[in-house]
Amino acid sequence: MPHAGIQEKIHRLSGTPNDLHDRDVLLTWEISDTGIRSLVRGAEILRDLHRAGLSTRVFESGLGVSIFRDQSTRTRYSFRSGCDLLGLMTEELDESTSQIVHGETVRETATMISFLTEVIGIRDDIFLGEGHRYMRDVAGSLDDSRREGVLDHRPAVINLQSDLDHPTQSVSDLCHLAEHFGGLDNLRGKKLAMTWAYSPSYGKPLSVPQGVVALMTRFGLDVALAHPRGYGLVEEPLERARTFAEASGGTFRTVESMEEAFDGADIVYPKSWAPYEVMEERTRRRRTGETSRLDELERECLMQNAKHMEWECTEEMMGRTREGRALYMHCLPADISGVSCDDGEVAASVFERHRLSTYREAAWKPFVIASMVLATRFRESASVLFECLDRGRARRPL
Repeated sequence: MPHAGIQEKIHRLSGTPNDLHDRDVLLTWEISDTGIRSLVRGAEILRDLHRAGLSTRVFESGLGVSIFRDQSTRTRYSFRSGCDLLGLMTEELDESTSQIVHGETVRETATMISFLTEVIGIRDDIFLGEGHRYMRDVAGSLDDSRREGVLDHRPAVINLQSDLDHPTQSVSDLCHLAEHFGGLDNLRGKKLAMTWAYSPSYGKPLSVPQGVVALMTRFGLDVALAHPRGYGLVEEPLERARTFAEASGGTFRTVESMEEAFDGADIVYPKSWAPYEVMEERTRRRRTGETSRLDELERECLMQNAKHMEWECTEEMMGRTREGRALYMHCLPADISGVSCDDGEVAASVFERHRLSTYREAAWKPFVIASMVLATRFRESASVLFECLDRGRARRPL
């Protein structure tokens, strides 16, 4: 039977309750284990259908609106392509050319961009304590407008990276691991090193490491978080990681050296982030109007980073991993020593050997975003995918 493998995957998805319908995707730790597995399975099916040349356009009309309050390449274009995969047109809100510059409120903006819109994707990761709150404000405004009949339906809000979590990235990472190790259940007992790494740049968000440790501990991995003193993370995702590790039979611990985290690791994820205190101070100065002092804070941060330049993923460091063959992961772009900077997160030889693997890791993101849209907008997402398979319409001339 043609596409029997895809059909079997959809059958398995159909036996899983969809508890994401009419919900938002803001924090992975607010989603059930069943919900996470369904998102992974949905992404796999969508990718399989795409590779089989079959159309997955399930919307006849509608918009996917994005708001990027920070720079982005992968997530920006993954959102667009993921929406397009399902048949949605996309539009990006440019706050500088909108009425926001004239004082339009979040409540008003959220409603005005939601007419005939199916999903709103938001990246707001720059200021600690701000991004997640902004997404909640947008979601609350949509609730009000839908309840009062202003909106015919309420769009789903998807977190494209906040100060707390980066769900589209961490679920993409999970898909990559599942593919590499032959399934989610095969991740149990694998050791993952989520470590800080030196960067000559300033203010990288904390949400990637927070998202990784809070998600991977749910699948029985032994997760080691490593960073120098002063580079701790927000407590909420760390507490969730401890709880999830205990429930899944995995472990979660924090160490103060990259070497200890790398020893015997099956997976390494060396990634820079800003000191927690610096991110707190940046938010404080913004709230009190001291924006002229942000350059001073940047200089202080770079000086602090420079004290830890030995935190680099080198060939020697990779040799400490299990048989010296750990899977290297990164959300990209990586700071590559001698390539994108003089000294950075990863040695050029290490990155080049794993470069295509990181591209494959990133390639999951459009399908993960499409899976999130599908799960939040359709009560029976498996039925919708069955229709795509049965219809058999080519997405392009073969």
